[in-house]
Amino acid sequence: MRYSTVIITGPTASGKTARAVDVARALGGEIISADSRQIYRGMDLGTGKDLDEYGDVPYHLIDIRPAGYKYNLYEFLRDCRAAVADIIGRGRVPVICGGTGLYVESYLKGLSLHEVPENRELRESLAGLSLDELTRRLEAMKTLHNTTDVDTAKRAIRAIEIQQYYLDHPEAARDAEPHPVTDALVIGVEIDREARRNRIAARLKARLDAGMIDEVSRLIDSGVAPDDLIYYGLEYKFITLYVTGRITRREMEEGLLIAIHQFAKRQMTWFRGMEHRGFPIHWLPYDMPADEFTSRIVKMFRS
Repeated sequence: MRYSTVIITGPTASGKTARAVDVARALGGEIISADSRQIYRGMDLGTGKDLDEYGDVPYHLIDIRPAGYKYNLYEFLRDCRAAVADIIGRGRVPVICGGTGLYVESYLKGLSLHEVPENRELRESLAGLSLDELTRRLEAMKTLHNTTDVDTAKRAIRAIEIQQYYLDHPEAARDAEPHPVTDALVIGVEIDREARRNRIAARLKARLDAGMIDEVSRLIDSGVAPDDLIYYGLEYKFITLYVTGRITRREMEEGLLIAIHQFAKRQMTWFRGMEHRGFPIHWLPYDMPADEFTSRIVKMFRS
């Protein structure tokens, strides 16, 4: 197997970014973000961009849309493939890094999607359902969608809308026949549950101390609608609810910590599912010394 691309994935707080930067630097590569929130400008602390870690390593698909925009899988696949082709065309190595399982698996699957329009009638019919009800409905549709990223009702409704479009338009589904990517080396950063929980808690405290609440307030003051921030889920959902007076500081911190732990658990379920669906992931421990971690990947890539 001759590889052209490296993918580094894993659950939140596993340290993917630093690993990807080291690998990109060792291989003469450039990073492509596979994170569904890092594409938004001004959403820095809440998405964990950690741009200072990149140093001289170029990166792509970060800060490419304004906050409030609703980026989707169709756009990611289009933009990611364009970035991969550009990087390889310049004789460099694409290093795709991120924990959005849907993005990673859809890229590897070689899905070719249509841009799905809004279905107003469907949205209205789903408007009264709870997030749990919407998630169960999405799972029952038995199509590829990342329920790890569906943590608000609006996101779940959009996911159902996309899946329903393909059920209603079989010709679009036929056009979307996949062309699997076979030249990508997929690395997973493995971290045990207890260490992951500790790192999540420490990271959340650090981000709050660094001004994550002020970041959300600035976004709202700049004209981004609170409901648009809530749509993004996790940090932006809970902090927006707090700054708009709908929950207390304690409710925000406790609820957010629980939500991030649940999110990480869903991520790992997704990655294990990927392996069952035929996408092998080479897992390396999160606490492996940096030089050894990088050299292992370089050796696999060049072998």
